[in-house]
Amino acid sequence: MPDAIFAHPRLAAVYDTFDGDRGDLDAYLDIVADLGAHRILDFGCGTGSLTARLPAGCDVTGYDPAAASLDIARTKSGTVDWRDTLTGLSGFDLVLMTGNVAQVFLTDDDWAHTLHTIHDLLRPGGHLVFETRRPEYRAWDEWAQRRPETRHVPGIGPVEQHFTLTEVHLPLVSFRYRYTFPDGETLTSDSTLRFRDRYDLDAGLTAAGFRITDVRQAPDRPAQQRVFLCEKP
Repeated sequence: MPDAIFAHPRLAAVYDTFDGDRGDLDAYLDIVADLGAHRILDFGCGTGSLTARLPAGCDVTGYDPAAASLDIARTKSGTVDWRDTLTGLSGFDLVLMTGNVAQVFLTDDDWAHTLHTIHDLLRPGGHLVFETRRPEYRAWDEWAQRRPETRHVPGIGPVEQHFTLTEVHLPLVSFRYRYTFPDGETLTSDSTLRFRDRYDLDAGLTAAGFRITDVRQAPDRPAQQRVFLCEKP
């Protein structure tokens, strides 16, 4: 089940404002060009910040189980095939998982199932590209220092965001967002991410039938995050 920040209509509506400038997405457009991908699936597309920016002329599908996020995404592009199910899909040149998407699968079984599902969605020679945080850099220590902030959300007004690190029990890290709206309503969303080390990542990808072709530094936090380029032979 998606976290409330993606699934609740009022929280999905403020997500982009607090997510801020997404200049880091340019690096994924470069990867699309490098791979010559035409048929692309953005797996866990959220509000579609990347999906809607993928090159014109590509056959693009945006998948997310959170209907509220897809409602926002649909306002960004009428040419993307927005879906909340993977039923009937196959033959992709490229599957993308950006941001925290690859880390929301908390158990080994869930991660293995996801990788096998994506493997089946790709054509032979197709690629999976995903981003993940390096656990040795302990991103949660920085998160614990975050202070409340208020931003003006178009059509809504000033909204306050409060972040709380709720539990660190490696490899799992949990946190809570609390949002206060101009009318006084307060909504919360709880999330947990799994921080996988390189050994676990390599083993899982190999078991799912992928070959790692490149590992790059992520564009927004180069030292702390990695982007894996994996091929289905």
